[in-house]
Amino acid sequence: MRAAGLSLALALLSGCASHPLGYLEGAAGPAARPLQSIAVGLTLIAVVGSLVTGLLLAAAIVNGRRKAKREGDGVKGHGGGLPWIWWGTGLTFPIFVAMAVWTLVTTRAVAEQQGSSPVTLEITGHRWWWEVRYRTPEPAGDLLTADDIVIPVGVPVRLKLMSADVIHSFWVPKLAGKMDMIPGHTNSTWFQADTPGIYRGQCMEFCGLEHARMAFTVRAVPREAFLQWYARNLAPAAAAAQQALFTARCGLCHAVRGTSAGGLVGPDLTHVASRPTLAAGTLPMTLPALDLWLHDTQGVKPGSYMPQVPLSDTERKAIVTYLAGLK
Repeated sequence: MRAAGLSLALALLSGCASHPLGYLEGAAGPAARPLQSIAVGLTLIAVVGSLVTGLLLAAAIVNGRRKAKREGDGVKGHGGGLPWIWWGTGLTFPIFVAMAVWTLVTTRAVAEQQGSSPVTLEITGHRWWWEVRYRTPEPAGDLLTADDIVIPVGVPVRLKLMSADVIHSFWVPKLAGKMDMIPGHTNSTWFQADTPGIYRGQCMEFCGLEHARMAFTVRAVPREAFLQWYARNLAPAAAAAQQALFTARCGLCHAVRGTSAGGLVGPDLTHVASRPTLAAGTLPMTLPALDLWLHDTQGVKPGSYMPQVPLSDTERKAIVTYLAGLK
C-alpha cells in the first residue's frame, strides 16, 4: 500500500506517463531502505498534521463568523482562544521530539556500515563530472574511470568522497542518502546494491551552471561479471591508427592508459566507450553523440571546462572512431 501510494505521488509529480522520477522510487540496498522509510513516515505525519490544522482553521473561521453574526463583530478579548494554543503546542511538541529522535536513530544506524568492504572507491567531484578511483591493496591494481561506477551485487562498497573545486553532494537515491563533498576534506559513507540493475546518481548541491547535468550511473552486476569488467578495464587501450591524432589534439587534458596521452585535467578516457553515457549523463554513448560532443561541446553543455577544440571534419570523425573503439 505504501509503495503504491509513493508510486502514485511520483507519477503525479512527473506529470507524464514516462515516469522520469522513477529513479527516486523504492530502495535497492540496506543503506537506503531506512532513509526511504523515514521519508515516507515524516511525509505522512506532515500531511496529516497539515490536514488537521487546515480543518481546525476552517472550523474556527466558520465558528467565528457565526458568533460575529450573533454578537456583532466588535473587537473583544481573546474569547477563550488562548487555551487552544496551549493544547496545540502540547500536542505537537512531543510529535516533533519523536520525529527528531527517529531521524537521529535512523541516520546513525545507516552511518554504521554493515559488514566489511572488499571494494573501496575514491570519488572526486569536479565541475561538472565525477572522477572514480577503485583502490586496492596493491597500487598496480587501482583503476581510474569517470561518471560510471560498477559494483558487485550484495557487497558493501566503501566510499571516500572529495571535491576538486566547490562543494558537491553525492546521491544515489535507491542505494544511499546524500553526502556532501567538500574541498580539502574527505567524507566517508557506504552503499550496497542487493539486486542487479542500473541506478542513477546525481549531484545534489548547486555547484554552478551545469549542476543539473552532473549525473552518473551505478551499475550493479553479479560478482563474476564485476571481476571480468574490472580486469577488462584495468588493461591498457588497444592500439589504433587514430591514436597519434588523439594524443596530439586531446592528450594534454585526457589520459588513455597504454598510450602517451597522459592528461590529468579531464576524465580518463581509457575504455570510455564501455560507459553508458557521455559528459556526465548528458548524452548517451553513441557514435552520433560522440560526434556532436566534439563538434559543439559548448552548445551541448554550456560552461563546460572542456574547450571547443578546433577540428576538421576528417579529424573529428577519426577521433570519434578512435573513442568508439575504446571498449
